[in-house]
Amino acid sequence: MRVIIVGAGEVGFNVARRLSGESKEVVVIDTNSKALSRVSDTLDVQTILGSGSSPEILKRAGIVDADIFLAVTDKDEINLISTFLANRIAPKIIKLARIRNEDYTKYPEMFTEGDLRIDTLINPDEEVVESILRVMSVPGAVEINDFVGGKVRLIGVKLPKESPLVGVTLMNIKEHLVGINVVIAALVREDRLIIPGGLDTIQEGDIVYFTSMRNQQESLLRQAGILSDPIRKVLIVGGGNVGFLLAQALDNKKFHTRLLDKDSDRCDELSEKLDRVIVLHGDGTDQELLKEENVGELDMVISVTGDEEMNILSCLLAKNLGARKTITRINNFAYIPLIQPIGIDHLVCPRLSAINSILHFVRQGKVISAVSIKGEEAEALEAIAQEKSGIVGKPIKDLNLPKGTLILCFQRGEEVIIPSGFTVIEPNDRLLIISTRKNIPEIEKALTTKLEYY
Repeated sequence: MRVIIVGAGEVGFNVARRLSGESKEVVVIDTNSKALSRVSDTLDVQTILGSGSSPEILKRAGIVDADIFLAVTDKDEINLISTFLANRIAPKIIKLARIRNEDYTKYPEMFTEGDLRIDTLINPDEEVVESILRVMSVPGAVEINDFVGGKVRLIGVKLPKESPLVGVTLMNIKEHLVGINVVIAALVREDRLIIPGGLDTIQEGDIVYFTSMRNQQESLLRQAGILSDPIRKVLIVGGGNVGFLLAQALDNKKFHTRLLDKDSDRCDELSEKLDRVIVLHGDGTDQELLKEENVGELDMVISVTGDEEMNILSCLLAKNLGARKTITRINNFAYIPLIQPIGIDHLVCPRLSAINSILHFVRQGKVISAVSIKGEEAEALEAIAQEKSGIVGKPIKDLNLPKGTLILCFQRGEEVIIPSGFTVIEPNDRLLIISTRKNIPEIEKALTTKLEYY
């Protein structure tokens, strides 16, 4: 597979890093020589200094023979022009563009055909808002992802010491979760991710990733001893794109929402666009202001400004004043492992959201969606089992899947099935697979070809 990436920023760099580590042929284009040097010094990929909006540069990158074209610079216009030219030169390849400006995203029909065709518009801001709303729907969760058209949910939850599941061996888990179809997809123990087997035992302090039907979620959490009070009172710090989109989503009777921004003109603009949301002018790191707004009585403080240091500080201040839950927006990948140890409950990362949006297009086989679990240590893939696939026609116990890989569930027709070792995958089953990152190339092969050891 040959992938051309326009943009060597954090998104471009990290997509290139993921793909080059899986032996895919990657070309990265950028006008910034320093950004390209970081790529070439770190990764085994080809780099080209120049603009992705240059037909000559695109031809030199080998776009005619490429499979996927990604335009992921920070400038929407460059991404659009690059994709326009890619359509003219190589109309059949898959094209994805990172587009954030609402002036473009509210007219998706413009990008469905002809020279403006883009297979997927990647809007990290919208992905981040969806992530926040999922976390708000399950306050006790660390991470939440939806699959199978929203029917199946993968929920990561840190178990309290009083949970009845502490000390339970996974092969006996169903005795403690009565009437629930559930699979333990992963455990995080002392910051180490484990794809478990039936003989593993849940320990105090583990983050447990449950796979279950969404309509059984409440019963699962209640029986596991982790059901929290619902989120009602919310403060959003930052009135930019993400803050505004989130405020719009919460602008209803269910939530009492306040939005804080330090730009008075932006506050005036937001006040006109929002109905029930209270817009406040001020700084999220002003401790006296936070006290005046009774932050200690809030269910959740969500800091989503463009300044991640400010986001971290405002969440720490809010937590110190008594706020029940906090979410911070992070762009720098290096900060991600630090967030929970310092006391912030959740993080959202637009760049990681963009990478997840891209991943399933570059996965071989009929992959519908792909998301990273615990940063990038594992990946959950949703894919259609093809007739020629190595996983079709044998009981799961005989597939000899690589260690660190589980088939969590699958949809056959309208039915969602939690499999046993004797379950046989059939063509066109819609599978949900979790695997450690190092096994992804083998999983791709299993999804596309008949391998001898399968």
